[in-house]
Amino acid sequence: MEISAAGRLEVRITAADVGKRVSVRSLIEHEAPGEKFTDTVGVLTSWDNGVLLITRKSGESVRIAESALVAGKTVPPAPARRRGPAASYEELARVAARAWRPVESERLGEWELRAASGFTRRANSVLPLGEPGVPLDEALAAVRRWYGERGLPAYVQTATGAEGTQELLCAELERRGWVREVTAELWVGPLAPVADLGDPDEVVLSREAGDGWLARYQRKGVSEVALRVLASGPSVWFATVPGAAEGAPPAAIGRCVVDGRWAGFAAVEVDPALRRRGLATAVMAALARRALDEGASAAWLQVEADNAGARALYAGMGFSAHHAYHHYRAPDADGTGNGR
Repeated sequence: MEISAAGRLEVRITAADVGKRVSVRSLIEHEAPGEKFTDTVGVLTSWDNGVLLITRKSGESVRIAESALVAGKTVPPAPARRRGPAASYEELARVAARAWRPVESERLGEWELRAASGFTRRANSVLPLGEPGVPLDEALAAVRRWYGERGLPAYVQTATGAEGTQELLCAELERRGWVREVTAELWVGPLAPVADLGDPDEVVLSREAGDGWLARYQRKGVSEVALRVLASGPSVWFATVPGAAEGAPPAAIGRCVVDGRWAGFAAVEVDPALRRRGLATAVMAALARRALDEGASAAWLQVEADNAGARALYAGMGFSAHHAYHHYRAPDADGTGNGR
């Protein structure tokens, strides 16, 4: 907090600091005994009618009455990373997008509209890496028309928590009634340590997602469009640990896309009856070794915020969160976020 020469806390932010990362201290309206203040760090996304809106790294929006402010200051755009490969949000967003390509896309300025017959939100949402080239309301109307023509709900994928992410866009979408449906995180880590884990000898690698691999994949009834998305990417590998019995679904599977220095892991799934036996680690180790052979040195993956088991596994492998990402769905004609 900012402290004046006289030893007093001071508010050194104004509405002119909207868009900057700030740290504020405010009074707690209904404080517990001994607790009078709370601290909030995030991007100042609006300051209107005596209320500040601050978006935290997780994407959570916090409203603070101007009258409750005790102290405040601007802080650096993003905290220094202490471990893992250095990377910007934009670099990782583009790498992740190339690893999960839609079957159809169209540009709207620096936005990419993506569609794949509804197979996953990532392949059926707008990736807004820059400005759309038209006013926001006009851009969002064009987005809704484009997805409506394809019989799909309109989604915009945004990110928070790193330098260059889109807290302001998140706030603008929420102001217009768009509903955040899913929040996940993109984690990064060094690749070589992953390759040294587990016993990859039992893992079979292939360039294609065969029938066995698909039998373990959590999304059932995979369509031709889904197969195209799964196979998309600069250099795609599928890993399988065969089942104990002939003809049985695999014990574990995984997918990796190698793209320059990056190896992206996804679809790491294990037979529920065989969990906690190191199979997920073996799958990732085998894929990491292949990625190292192709020149990669860094790794990334995406994990949902409530998947405690996966988060513990990946943290133990040396991964840590880089930023959060969110999918906002357009409100229906009645102004709600409800719909099909």
